[in-house]
Amino acid sequence: MTLPASRPLYLLAFIVCVLLMGTALYLEHVVGLEPCPLCILQRLAVIVIGLLCLAAVLHNPTPRNGKRTGARVYAVLLILASLFGGATAARQVWLQQLPADQVPTCMLPLDYMLEALPFWEVLSQVFSGTAQCAEVTWTFLGLSIAEGTLIAFVCFTVFGLMQVLRKVD
Repeated sequence: MTLPASRPLYLLAFIVCVLLMGTALYLEHVVGLEPCPLCILQRLAVIVIGLLCLAAVLHNPTPRNGKRTGARVYAVLLILASLFGGATAARQVWLQQLPADQVPTCMLPLDYMLEALPFWEVLSQVFSGTAQCAEVTWTFLGLSIAEGTLIAFVCFTVFGLMQVLRKVD
């Protein structure tokens, strides 16, 4: 099976990222859902993935001497961003499955913590999650937002792996 050229696939992945961010902004500003700290980290991962895909489309690294170094760099960076986003989404899905008495308590607002605490402490607290992160406030096809984004991050990771492993076009 031969894969289509990388450029259209990266363009498709970029469009998916734009749609994901558009949906997130719609849910926040039109529906009124406030993003939790883990949701914000997932949004950042989607933005990074989208920018990497756009850069790959614009740069369109071509193989030289049978090597795909440039294309592989984009793919590895995409995999890393996808794994980060997937880890945050998986953490949120796990929090959503916990019994109510085991859910972590609420924490300070993220913007205040970024001003008042060291960066690594903020990250530690954000990854521990909050009661807000455990709430399922909206579903689509029976999936919470976190479950849907986890599926998207798995797909982006698979896409990145396909790009790393593919033969020279």
